[in-house]
Amino acid sequence: MKKVAIVYDFDKTLCGKDMQEYSLIPSLGYANASDFWAEVTKTSKQNKMDSISAYLYLLQKKFQEQNHPLRKENFSNLGKQIELYPGVETWFDRINEYGKKHNLEVEHYVISSGMSEILEDSAIAHNFRKIYACKYFYDEEGIAKWPAVIVNYTTKTQYIFRINKQVLDENNDKDLNTWVPFKERPIPFSRMVYIADGITDVPCLRLVKEYGGKSIAVYNPNEETPTSTAIQLLHEGRVNYISRADYRENNDLEILLQHILDEFGAQVALEELKKYG
Repeated sequence: MKKVAIVYDFDKTLCGKDMQEYSLIPSLGYANASDFWAEVTKTSKQNKMDSISAYLYLLQKKFQEQNHPLRKENFSNLGKQIELYPGVETWFDRINEYGKKHNLEVEHYVISSGMSEILEDSAIAHNFRKIYACKYFYDEEGIAKWPAVIVNYTTKTQYIFRINKQVLDENNDKDLNTWVPFKERPIPFSRMVYIADGITDVPCLRLVKEYGGKSIAVYNPNEETPTSTAIQLLHEGRVNYISRADYRENNDLEILLQHILDEFGAQVALEELKKYG
């Protein structure tokens, strides 16, 4: 079986809002999560910081101000509180089974600027071959001391290449940067799908699309019409398709993925015929 990769952003792609907003930010006393993000923006601008670095710094600082150092245990069970979009929990098995009809092994990945500690505790974590997201370095007492991994909109692209070459270990830069002919890579871009919701995912959406894969911009399933962002991404040629983020059976997104897998399966069949032609 040939491998196929479906890669997801997480926030507003598989769930309705930023994962920190379900319980982590409220636990700091914020009635409105937007107030926290406004502070992140202010901190970022004042200090000329990357916005993701700013939120990791500010999160740690807020816990310190409450005399409760940020610990790994503060993230316990937060993933279970994420409210997933309709159909997400059964989506992966359905897509995997459909892929098998075309002799395709479907693998799922997450590349997110959210928290790895939260994602790894989510109800759907076991469906992903690998989760790439921000995380802290913790000392021997379990206290967060420094960002261990920062995933922003540009660094996200390195993980696309890791999946492409199947160099999944974040510490293995040697093999990641070793040239491998495109046709010899385990999961070519032409058998890759990237699903995301917004402008911060443009580098990855465009990368996958330009190299022959499929990019999909999704929008809140409660919206009657596509968002202006989704329409903009489509009109600018940054994605192949747009769809509601409704993952239930027989809805538009599933039908779209099935058609894409049909195409991938046909590509694989044609490649096999070339070997004997």
